[in-house]
Amino acid sequence: MRIGELAARAGVSVRALRYYEEQNLLASERSSSGQRHYPDSAVDRVRLIQQLYVAGMTSRTIVGLLPSFETGKVVPAMLDQLSAEHKRIDTEISGLVGARDRLEAIISRATAAGNAGRPCHDEAVDLPASLGQPPVPPRQHRR
Repeated sequence: MRIGELAARAGVSVRALRYYEEQNLLASERSSSGQRHYPDSAVDRVRLIQQLYVAGMTSRTIVGLLPSFETGKVVPAMLDQLSAEHKRIDTEISGLVGARDRLEAIISRATAAGNAGRPCHDEAVDLPASLGQPPVPPRQHRR
């Protein structure tokens, strides 16, 4: 099938398919006129690639996992990679929850200052110890 048909059947854009080829996630054969042609199995492969992207994986990670998915064999390396991705996402979630909690504390203090008729910039925001120390901003370089 040609690229437009694959895009329609898999529910992705033609541009996405070209990107997948650039990233070595998908392969096509070229006709004598240079048109891309894909086997019927490419539809399932594109859908799998989409699922892995939605799960937060990078192209590089997906390239490493695809051989295991193609053979259907669950190998330790595949499980290790999936577990590492899960841990990475958990770490990101924890960081976002911490940032959200810090923001809630700042909003609360600013709201209280505003309700009391005090300017919010006059009060430092004391964060609960459970929120940890805020990250240190990067140092600005002067030229």
